[in-house]
Amino acid sequence: MHTILPIAHQVALNDKNTFGVVANAAAYLKVTDIALLQAVRLDPLWSAMPRLVLGGGSNILLTRDFAGLVLHMQNGGIEVVGEDATAVHVRAAAGESWHGLVLWTLAQGYAGLENLSLIPGSVGAAPIQNIGAYGVEVRELINEVRMFDFSTGEMTTLDNVACEFAYRDSVFKHRLRDQAVIVDVTFSLPKAWLANTRYADVAQELAARAITQPSARQISDAVIAIRSRKLPDPAVIGNAGSFFKNPLVDAAQRDDLLGKFPQLVSYVQPDGRYKLAAGWLIDQCGWKGKSLGAAGVYEKQALVLVNRGGAHGADIVALAQAISADVSGRFGVALEAEPVFI
Repeated sequence: MHTILPIAHQVALNDKNTFGVVANAAAYLKVTDIALLQAVRLDPLWSAMPRLVLGGGSNILLTRDFAGLVLHMQNGGIEVVGEDATAVHVRAAAGESWHGLVLWTLAQGYAGLENLSLIPGSVGAAPIQNIGAYGVEVRELINEVRMFDFSTGEMTTLDNVACEFAYRDSVFKHRLRDQAVIVDVTFSLPKAWLANTRYADVAQELAARAITQPSARQISDAVIAIRSRKLPDPAVIGNAGSFFKNPLVDAAQRDDLLGKFPQLVSYVQPDGRYKLAAGWLIDQCGWKGKSLGAAGVYEKQALVLVNRGGAHGADIVALAQAISADVSGRFGVALEAEPVFI
């Protein structure tokens, strides 16, 4: 006899992904209690179905209907779970809003997450993508991630190293992709905080506000202002933020490109490679503000692809492929998408 689960059928997902593309889920479960995950695993019918774990829907591109079970993480809660000589440890449930967490920590007087303000999505998605902005990656602040393991039915805790973080990447995108459901994340927020204003946009915004020694709250306010100017609100126009990763190239390739394109925007990395500004590459190919059907490139930021109304996932894929082909043809650089294609 099957455990009775509050599963809905043929559920529209267009309001559950920030691109706003039309797609349906064959089955859908709102996960507010972790016990529901164990119930799904023990049910022969639902455990056999393909699964898609959904948070804020800000880092996926639905290219078709999903013929399986969507587990929509809606668990909540933020709390201080300890501290030591160097940091305060804050645990947040996977279903919490990421920006909501940032604002909560700042309201409590805890610094560290301010450069990551206004990034859309949920807390549970943050380690999967290793979100980053304005000189900070979330891996720098994650202490541990707790996950439900569908292969064992157990709760498992992964420390920072076990998460295998890399640029916009983690173990959750690879070996654990179909196995793990992130339940909560614990962050270590430094007591000896230093303002990170090395990105020019942030420094310029603070200078415009005549702030020379910014607090974490002031940096957050500056980042919110910058992102609000540059990036479209998903509630107004469908998008998933930055669509392409900034490509990494070795020093020789960067120097060769710089010789041909003196205005090339690049940033040296700790390993000696260079990160190229994908938005600049796309802009140079003439794509800013252009469209293919209902899918387009945002007028203010070439790194952002948008749904101008009625776009399907396939339309956005076609646009991304056309952009990638142009960038590869002109610069010899391959672009890689940030969102996960479903």
